[in-house]
Amino acid sequence: MGVSKVLRKISSRGAKCAAVIVAAGSSARMQGTDKIMADLDGEPLILHTLRAFQQSDDIQEIILVTREDLQESLSQLCVEKKLSKVTKICKGGDTRAASVRAGLDQVSSQCGFVAIHDGARPLVTGTVIHDAVRKAAKFNAAAPAVPVKDTIKVVHGGVVESTPDRSALYAVQTPQVFALDLYRAALDQAIAAKKELTDDCSAAEKFGINVVITPGSDENIKITTPTDLILAEAILKGRTQK
Repeated sequence: MGVSKVLRKISSRGAKCAAVIVAAGSSARMQGTDKIMADLDGEPLILHTLRAFQQSDDIQEIILVTREDLQESLSQLCVEKKLSKVTKICKGGDTRAASVRAGLDQVSSQCGFVAIHDGARPLVTGTVIHDAVRKAAKFNAAAPAVPVKDTIKVVHGGVVESTPDRSALYAVQTPQVFALDLYRAALDQAIAAKKELTDDCSAAEKFGINVVITPGSDENIKITTPTDLILAEAILKGRTQK
């Protein structure tokens, strides 16, 4: 199904937005630490992520996609912390695309948009969420991004091949927000074609969807290594001191 046909279906859904939080990774670069459950300011990292969406007026429901071994403990955590918007906790797939697809299957019929977010980005703010959701409601696809600060080199075989114009380069973050039916069709097409997806926007782009950029934040970091946890702690400490 092409973009034009899917667009005609979108109006039948509402403007409500669900969040699909993807937290099914193996934490391979965390040196033995499970980053989803890692301690961040005295609480599990994933709790910070979920709380940001719980507190957002732009999000009506939350679907958490995680590993099978974490489903029970995360379910208990959501109950204990009164995360009422978490409606489903489901098992992820072997790839990010498969995990996202599993989450999309759990979104209720009340929601016409979906915000897909990395579970390991615990410092996302309400403003970043709001800007992406509002822009997607107007243009069907939006993602927060920040201009790159370093000079980027294209390298092949250990040799610099070219230097892209830095003014046109952005580091894309999450949540990446899409009209639900449109993105489901895009993702299904990408999975069927066995396309390698580096982020959620990649599937949209391959489907011919224009993704509009919204303001990201330098604090909206993804926790990938132990060093990132140290930086996240410093950011949280800085916020409390403001």
